[in-house]
Amino acid sequence: MKIKLFQLMALLMLPFMTVSAQDSKSHNFDVAKNLQVFNEIYSYLDLMYVDTLNADEVVGTAINSMLRSLDPYTVYYPENKVNDLKTMITGRYVGIGAVIRYNQKLKRVVIDEPYAGNPAAEVGLKKGDIILSIDDSTMTDKDVSYVSSHLRGDAGTTFVLKVKRPSTGKNMEFRITRRSVNMPSITYYGLRPDSIGYLNLNSFTEDCSKDVRKAFIEMKKQGMKGLVLDLRGNGGGSLSEAVNIVNMFVPKDITLVKTRGKLKRANYDYKTTVEPIDTVMPVVVLVNSETASASEITSGSLQDLDRAVIMGTRTYGKGLVQLPVDISYNGQLKLTTSKYYIPSGRCIQAINYKHARGGYTEHIPDSLTKVFYTADGREVRDGGGIKPDIEVRPDSLPNIAYYLTVSGLDSTEVLLDYEVDYIASHPTIAKPSEFELSDADYEDFKQRVIKSGFTYDPESEKLLKSLKKVVEFEGYYDDAKTEFENLEKKLKHNIAKDLDYHKDVLKQIISNDVVAAYYYQAGSMENSLRYDKQMKEACRLLNSPDEYKAILKGTVKKK
Repeated sequence: MKIKLFQLMALLMLPFMTVSAQDSKSHNFDVAKNLQVFNEIYSYLDLMYVDTLNADEVVGTAINSMLRSLDPYTVYYPENKVNDLKTMITGRYVGIGAVIRYNQKLKRVVIDEPYAGNPAAEVGLKKGDIILSIDDSTMTDKDVSYVSSHLRGDAGTTFVLKVKRPSTGKNMEFRITRRSVNMPSITYYGLRPDSIGYLNLNSFTEDCSKDVRKAFIEMKKQGMKGLVLDLRGNGGGSLSEAVNIVNMFVPKDITLVKTRGKLKRANYDYKTTVEPIDTVMPVVVLVNSETASASEITSGSLQDLDRAVIMGTRTYGKGLVQLPVDISYNGQLKLTTSKYYIPSGRCIQAINYKHARGGYTEHIPDSLTKVFYTADGREVRDGGGIKPDIEVRPDSLPNIAYYLTVSGLDSTEVLLDYEVDYIASHPTIAKPSEFELSDADYEDFKQRVIKSGFTYDPESEKLLKSLKKVVEFEGYYDDAKTEFENLEKKLKHNIAKDLDYHKDVLKQIISNDVVAAYYYQAGSMENSLRYDKQMKEACRLLNSPDEYKAILKGTVKKK
């Protein structure tokens, strides 16, 4: 390994060895110098360091540190991690098709959610099943990464999965054959009341535009008169797929995206290449702070061309493009090669990583952004992501809900236990569009939480403690002691009271989780639309054609 490493470093340095001292300030000399320094340092470490070094770990750490200093998107994938990149690009992997999670109370990995139409669901695995062993390998005290690596493998291989089912207390064995799992890019689509179509696109994986086209045509045949395209939480993916989706709604031969980088081969203009399906149907695109990259190309292009109303909150602001590059020994480098510019000419990159290399992240302030114009003359700005035409903020998640739902925060796992028991005692439930946890069932959940010993730290109490320390340090506490004591009493949280106050939100969370166990992700998404504030506003707008047109003409001010 050492000889091969030194040979590789020498080969990398050969093009620069003829550089003279006169060119000491040149870029090539700096590259050669630093490669030589790195080579010498590692050579001495390998030769003289007190412990034997693991070359993969040490050099891997150096590579990752170097890449992190550039931007978060340039990432090296060694051979054993290349499949992660392929899954990200294609949406496919070989395994059983299930979400797994670590149960804090049991100190075990459990099944959280089987995917519809995949091996885990087909053999009958259920939410909450405790993973005991895979073939002859025990999974006791193993983390999610370890268990996941054993569940995955080559397509067609068979293994025995042993689990314990909490509802019966019995151990069960399942013989499962691994196969390619295709995670659908569309979580759910369907016609809503008033003939409004809804489509949730969760990622821009290969060929997702074909799925979107098929769903759109199907809903149109059913009488769809307006579309809500939901890109909230969509972190992006294929740029070409984004162009294909926009092409469904705008004419042929329009330049949607221009990429510009250091090399000429990174410069490319992406145009619409086929005739559109529909250029007049009203479209509302839902976005949020997790809408990024290809999602921003889609929403930004539709905004720049005045083809859709963008609604929600400001998007992430990722205006950089990455390409995969093959690396020796079957590795790959996902490398930032260019910035992209949408139809108005703007780049929506929100963070200046060139300045961030000094140790901090610099968001581009609004005062430094430039004005651009849509096809019909509306003002839009570069930097800072896509600002929606209509801002609609979702209801915030209360702290108690955060602690109950985020894996690893609640050592009692009372929410998971309740949902598993509820599912076991209800062979069937109402369809997704109608199901709602009853008040009686919620009261049962509330009592379980109280008895479980669940606790959490309200932000208000933590902030008050911090303020108290500052006031004590500055010498003002004695004068304000009574006020602090009164405020502490008012802010002191009571679990039962908090559960009552946030009843509606917690009922929604439990309902979504329960529906997923019967109707999978599509059903859970459909159920969540019952309570979706932004979705309701989108439907209202699509049922108000005059207001919709006025927004696109720029005669209605942004809210």
